[in-house]
Amino acid sequence: MRGKGMTYDTGFLSNGQTSRKEFDLEIVRRELAIIRDDLHCNAVQIVGGDADRLELAARCAAELGLEVWFSPYPLELPNAQILSLFADCARRAERLRLTGAEVVFVTGVELSLMNPEFLPGDTVWERLEPLLGNPYARNERLGELVARLDDFLGEAVRMVREQFGGRITYCAIPFERIDWTPFDIMSIELIRSAEVADQFGAGVRELVAQGKPLAITGFGTATWQGAADVAPRSNEIVEYDPATGAAVRLSGDYTRDEAGQAAYLSELLEIFDNEGVDSTFVFLFALHSHPHRPDGDPRDDLDRASLGIVKVLEDRRGTTYPDMSWEPKEAFAAVASRYAG
Repeated sequence: MRGKGMTYDTGFLSNGQTSRKEFDLEIVRRELAIIRDDLHCNAVQIVGGDADRLELAARCAAELGLEVWFSPYPLELPNAQILSLFADCARRAERLRLTGAEVVFVTGVELSLMNPEFLPGDTVWERLEPLLGNPYARNERLGELVARLDDFLGEAVRMVREQFGGRITYCAIPFERIDWTPFDIMSIELIRSAEVADQFGAGVRELVAQGKPLAITGFGTATWQGAADVAPRSNEIVEYDPATGAAVRLSGDYTRDEAGQAAYLSELLEIFDNEGVDSTFVFLFALHSHPHRPDGDPRDDLDRASLGIVKVLEDRRGTTYPDMSWEPKEAFAAVASRYAG
């Protein structure tokens, strides 16, 4: 693979709240250096909803010599606000590119599920439901979705190209059926579950055969036993505060399984490399809203539901990196080994 990447969260914004409460630039710089030096990455996808944070983290990554995927991630925004966010971020990304950095602009991630104007429904689950039911209704919904999304992305790409002179992509869910003609790179959120495991390698091969550089983004699994079998939904074991949307506890008893998460990522990276994928971006480095709580009730250990390859600690530092408030999981070493090789 040419691009060995990691997804780095600057904070997802929803209902006026951010998933990453603290954003210390020195910590960001240190974490990105670890991603480069210890995980052996040469690329990083900087994601989040705050344009200032995105730009600051992207500049740190560029200074470290990493290829930067500048990736605004809108959540529950109307299309007009999404376009405004993209325009702002495209100008920022271009300023960075003109310093000599290698920058790819991402015109959104999973827009149809994460925002309200592409599918009916007020939540992700309400939008997803019609796509999982009656096949005739599903095909009709998908046809409407593809048309709306193509129109929106056509406008978004035209606007971004007015501001940004580098390569452009979009991180798609497979059912969105993107017309890749306006884009320089195909980027697919491709996650293996037990249901599709026997077809997964062939599916990657078919995507590579389309000829445009292929990036695989958004792949990962949570840290509980059995999570890899249901990987696209492996983080859906959390109860949330109905008022704030904050993660509170796990919805049941789940056995912690760092080895399973590590094996899953190692296997997928091997498949992607063997099948000729251009770039991969593991999802993700750390999920700050899901801390590791090893003591007490196992249902309080939110990290079991996290796709992060490090476990976020509360009110203490780690031992592997004593200056960081997290500790690597087994998946950290697995990704580092694959990327080093």
